[in-house]
Amino acid sequence: MEQIIATVRGFDGALVFVPEPGDGSPEIAWGDAFFSYAPDGRMSQGVQPYGTIVTKDYPDDTASDLDPPGRWRVNVHVGRPVFLDLTGEDPRRLRHPRDHAAVDSVMPHPVYGALGWICVVNPGDRTTDTVVRLLRDAHDAARRRYERRHEPGSA
Repeated sequence: MEQIIATVRGFDGALVFVPEPGDGSPEIAWGDAFFSYAPDGRMSQGVQPYGTIVTKDYPDDTASDLDPPGRWRVNVHVGRPVFLDLTGEDPRRLRHPRDHAAVDSVMPHPVYGALGWICVVNPGDRTTDTVVRLLRDAHDAARRRYERRHEPGSA
């Protein structure tokens, strides 16, 4: 997990937010990580992160069984074409059953898969390089969106 966080921190313009006690974030988010493109170092209002790491189950997201010690999940927004390449399914028409608690396997996010998000529980030898590539691509896409929003005359 720390290796992935450090890698994303090395992306030009990356903002990695890891909530902790005292920073005003909700307790449930403490220890998780949120990846955004923010060249000014400030989180933009109304802009979702392009990737996250979660370290526990959330009330509406328990399929990955993240509460046992040492379990965590990387989530990346990849969009429809990449999602289709990775999973063999259109995110809007997910039909195949999956074991969302399986480790080191790329699969649709159990809650946000239909929106083009994939996930990997405890990336290992099979998936770490893929996860880093997907995070890099998601970061680059977020940078392009940022640049379009900040072009002269785009207000």
